[in-house]
Amino acid sequence: MSGIARLTGILSFVAFLMLTVGCRDQTEQTGQGKIAVVVSTLNNPWFVVLGETARNRSEANGYAATIFDSQNDTAPVASHFENIIAGGYRAILFNPTDADGSILNAKKAQDAGIPVFCMDREINSTEVTTAQILSDSYSGCVTLGQYFVKVLEGKGRYVEILGLVGDNNTWNRSEGFHSVVDRYPDLKMVAQQSGEFDRAKAMEVMDSILQSTPDIDAVFCGNDAMAMGAYQALVSAGKEEEVKVFGFDGAADVIISIEEGKIEATMMQFPRRMAETAADWADRYLNGERDLPSKMPVAVELVTADNVDEYVPYGKEGD
Repeated sequence: MSGIARLTGILSFVAFLMLTVGCRDQTEQTGQGKIAVVVSTLNNPWFVVLGETARNRSEANGYAATIFDSQNDTAPVASHFENIIAGGYRAILFNPTDADGSILNAKKAQDAGIPVFCMDREINSTEVTTAQILSDSYSGCVTLGQYFVKVLEGKGRYVEILGLVGDNNTWNRSEGFHSVVDRYPDLKMVAQQSGEFDRAKAMEVMDSILQSTPDIDAVFCGNDAMAMGAYQALVSAGKEEEVKVFGFDGAADVIISIEEGKIEATMMQFPRRMAETAADWADRYLNGERDLPSKMPVAVELVTADNVDEYVPYGKEGD
């Protein structure tokens, strides 16, 4: 490349940077303000998709958006809300860590005039949130329970690995599942422990259960991260061929594992739909609309080897 050509390229790149910075400055000066995206954890790819989609949609709607990671801990949530309120944010797109523990934080935001829109996980008060956009976990796990019974032919010994004990999704999924499975007396739950929605924790829990109760036929996990953790423990114990694993989420590694015959089934949630809906509703609210539902369930879909080709990680083909 000649010196002139190289200089021309450098000048073009500099001009591009100046234009980008200028556009960003203009957005900050004339945009519609800031929106906070508070997610339970960025240690799970599913929540990364939820958080990044909410941020990107908010930015597309004309707002500056920031993601706050709660690290599955209620203490950072309180700190985030204090910083958000002090920082002049106009709305909060919130993926809670604890259904009860989050009420006070949402109330503080409400008192400061900041609307809160829950995504995927709910809090136990619709009075302090503007709207809650949630996966229909109970109905989804009724469907999953029916498939579980079919695969096991109504008999066998199984383990349940629960999510975070303070999260309503944990119990909605468990209760939906048991509303079906408990009607079959030959299906016996031999262990039930929390894996905290975490892959490493679920692997540790599954490994411990296998040492004390090695004779099992299946494991139902409250999310896909835990399903992968349980599967890893089964591989280590040499039991991956004989124990069937069921998850919930529609995460990338589980979709691939269903294709490969490693995981039996999952329930596909739609984090992008929930995040985009929350961001759009926040925009509508901030622009004067008040006729928004206080709670909206989002249907989930059963994914098995028979239909996995219709799905992609975190969604469906064509979404």
